[in-house]
Amino acid sequence: MRNATKVTTFVLKGFTEKLELQIFLFCLFLAIYMFTLVGNLGLALLVTRDSKLHNPMYYFLSVLSCLDASFSSVIIPNMLVDFISRNKVISFLGCATQMFLFITFGTTECFLLAAMAYDRYVAIYNPLLYSVTMSPRVYVTLIIASYVGGILHASVHTVATFTLSFCASNEIKHVFCDIPPLLALSCSDTHTNQLLLFYFVGSIELGTILIVLISYAFILLAILRMHSAEGRRKVFSTCGSHLTGVSIYHGTILFTYMRPSSSYALDHDMIVSIFYSIVIPMLNPIIYSLRNKDVKEAMKRVFGENGCINKVYFHTNR
Repeated sequence: MRNATKVTTFVLKGFTEKLELQIFLFCLFLAIYMFTLVGNLGLALLVTRDSKLHNPMYYFLSVLSCLDASFSSVIIPNMLVDFISRNKVISFLGCATQMFLFITFGTTECFLLAAMAYDRYVAIYNPLLYSVTMSPRVYVTLIIASYVGGILHASVHTVATFTLSFCASNEIKHVFCDIPPLLALSCSDTHTNQLLLFYFVGSIELGTILIVLISYAFILLAILRMHSAEGRRKVFSTCGSHLTGVSIYHGTILFTYMRPSSSYALDHDMIVSIFYSIVIPMLNPIIYSLRNKDVKEAMKRVFGENGCINKVYFHTNR
C-alpha cells in the first residue's frame, strides 16, 4: 500500500493562494532578486576591476557576494514561477537538488564569515605580518575549505532526508524544500534526522561563532591599544559591518534549526528562513559597502567621477 501511494512529486504551498497577493509577492521578490544580483555581482566585479581592492579582505568579500547571488538563485526563480503558475509542483529530484544547493551555500557562508573574521583579526592585530600570514595559499585554502565543508554538510542532510518515506501528503508548507517542513511531511521515524540536524548545525554554528567571537575579542584589544582616533574609527567602520552581517545571519539560523521539533511553527519558520536566505543576501552589499571608504573610492575610479550611478550613490551617503 505504501508503494502504491509513494510520493514522487511535491507541491510547494507557499504564502497564499490569493491571486492578488501572489501578483504583489511576485513583483516584490522579483525586485529583491534583481537588487540582489546587481548588488552582489556588481560588488564582485568591482573587486575584480579595481587593483586597489586586490587583497584578501576584498577577495573574501567578492566570494561572499557570488555566494549570496547563488544562494538567492536557488530559491527565488522557482518561487517566481510558482507565484504565476497554478502548477506549483516540484519533482522529487528537483526538491533534493534544491535542498542540497541551499544547504551547501548556507553552510559555506557560515564558514566564510568565520574566515573573514579571522582575516580581520590578522590585519588589525598584527598588520606588519598580514601579507605573510594571509598569503594567497592561506586565503584560497580557507575559501576552498568553506565550500568543501558546505558540500559535506549538505550531502549528509540531503541523503538523510530523502531516504525517508513520503507516502501520504505531498504538500510542503513552504516556498522551497527546507529540512523542517519535509521532516514534518514524512511518515517515517525522523528522530535520527532531528539529531543530525541538531548536532551538525549546532557544531557548525558553535564553531564558527566561537571563531568570530575570539577574533573580535583580539580585535577589541588591538583597538584599545590604538592612540589614533582616526585609526579606531576606521577599524570600527570596517569590522562593524562584518559583525552586523554575522549577527543577523547566525541569529536567524539558530532560531530556525536549533529548536526541538515540537516547537516548529512552519508559517513562522518560513518567514525566518526567507529572511536569511533572501533578504540578507540582498542586504549584504549594502552592509559591506555603504560605509566602506575603499569601496566608495573604487566606485569613483571604476564608474568615473561624473557617472550617473556614482552621483546617485554618493549623494545618498554624504
